[in-house]
Amino acid sequence: MPKKTTPAEKTKESRHWAERLAEEVIERFPDRREYVCAAGISPSGVVHFGNFRDVMTIVAVGRALEQQGKRVKLLFSWDDYDRFRKVPAGVDPAKFEQHLGKPLSEVPDPHGDTGVSYANRFERLFEGAMQELGITLEYRRQSELYRFGTYDAAIRTAVEQRADIARILLDLMSDKAKTAKGITDEEFIGRYYPVSIYSEFTGKDATEILGYEDGRFTYRCKETDQEGTVEIGTDRNLKLAWKVDWPMRWQHEGVAFEPAGSDHLSPGSSYDAGSRIVREVFGGEPPVTARYGMVGLQGVAGKMSGSTGLAKSPNELLEVYTEPLLKWQYLKRQPRQNFSLAFDTEIFRQYDEFDREIAACQDGSLDGSRRFALEAAFPERKVPDAKARPIPFRQLVGYGQIVQWDEGKLDELLGSLELAYDPESVKARLPRARGWLENHNPDQLITLLQQPNAAYGVELSDEAKRRIGALRERLSEDGKESIQELEELVYAIPKDPKASDEENKKAQRAFFRDVYQLLIGKDTGPRLSTFLWAVDREKVHELLEA
Repeated sequence: MPKKTTPAEKTKESRHWAERLAEEVIERFPDRREYVCAAGISPSGVVHFGNFRDVMTIVAVGRALEQQGKRVKLLFSWDDYDRFRKVPAGVDPAKFEQHLGKPLSEVPDPHGDTGVSYANRFERLFEGAMQELGITLEYRRQSELYRFGTYDAAIRTAVEQRADIARILLDLMSDKAKTAKGITDEEFIGRYYPVSIYSEFTGKDATEILGYEDGRFTYRCKETDQEGTVEIGTDRNLKLAWKVDWPMRWQHEGVAFEPAGSDHLSPGSSYDAGSRIVREVFGGEPPVTARYGMVGLQGVAGKMSGSTGLAKSPNELLEVYTEPLLKWQYLKRQPRQNFSLAFDTEIFRQYDEFDREIAACQDGSLDGSRRFALEAAFPERKVPDAKARPIPFRQLVGYGQIVQWDEGKLDELLGSLELAYDPESVKARLPRARGWLENHNPDQLITLLQQPNAAYGVELSDEAKRRIGALRERLSEDGKESIQELEELVYAIPKDPKASDEENKKAQRAFFRDVYQLLIGKDTGPRLSTFLWAVDREKVHELLEA
């Protein structure tokens, strides 16, 4: 027989993944006065929604720690002292290839704004999106910290223990990798330095370290063949290598939790190297981590990447997702789980699922994990109450375009149809429905034709023309009919009292098809009575003159 689950085990199983990670953080660092949850990115292009998973993971764990009465800091590092590696799509190579190898903070803005660097351009976009999402982060710009000398002591420590760091890196390197790279242990240890130098002559990192003694480097600039010196504590054009920089910051910031992608958490990669370096070189402890999976997009062709120009930022996602729905997409899934956001009709299902989850929360049927995810998606954990029935997104796309996105006319339409929805949901979702349709799915737009569909009109039978004429004649010029009156009209015109129900249904379908073709050039469209009520009646009269 299968083992029975105890009540305590059931409670544990129903916990959200962030609550389990928070427990692990507290177990590893029981005496911290403040728990730092860290994330970061190199602003080398659009900071896209895949990177946003980094943020949502620390937001969730931070909230779980706060539930345990812990003081929490959410820290986000801009790695803008990293080198400019590649000119992304949409940026003129002729103007920007000359900046390759410089710190991102020293590359000019690709849009030509003065006083704004390449890095600033993408940092500001992302920070604006975080503000709109109600996410408060404490930002660190690594270019400033390096130039202010914040890491001088750590740089000296790393350089003086460079042989130890080299041995750690060699321990994590396979014999096959060493052979492929032509590496011998003795030579590697002798030549290894855990820093790169930005040349005083070009501003680029194309440099070769020639020697080091008592805090002073000598180096050669490869582009100019000039030699220079850099002194730790005086000059600010030094940067630690990534596998040393990361653990150095763990120690410096007291990081207790930091998630990472698979590339940083595979065996022998950055996290493994950092864990040893932070302990053996900097005297600290590595943070608890979590591996997060890929986030994809439906409805957008091509591979997502900041450098290809196909990346979608959180700002762009907020054109179609409300803030709580977007956050919930990340919170409801295990960090390792891959998933996709949508710019196509899949978004209808996502909104519907979200609304069902709200209803389940209102009736008390959510377990602990699902409740945590939903509540964490809303400001101050305030899920709408049971009286707040959100409007379905699919329905809003249809009704919204019919009334040309006029909120007042939409309220009138919903009232006439006796549909009562939460006004706040209508207000929040209406611009998203419009953005989804007009910016990403224009092929689904329903608009009146600019000119009569003459080619279709000449093919109509005499009976079909009679019915179209009857509709045109009975539609008032001022459009004063109610939806109910129009509903009765469009079904009555093609109905023959002598015909069977099946024959009348067939005639009504044919009539509707003819009207749609004359008005919008398609066989089907929105509910005809509602459409006729909402659109420009003068234009309708013109187009129905078959």
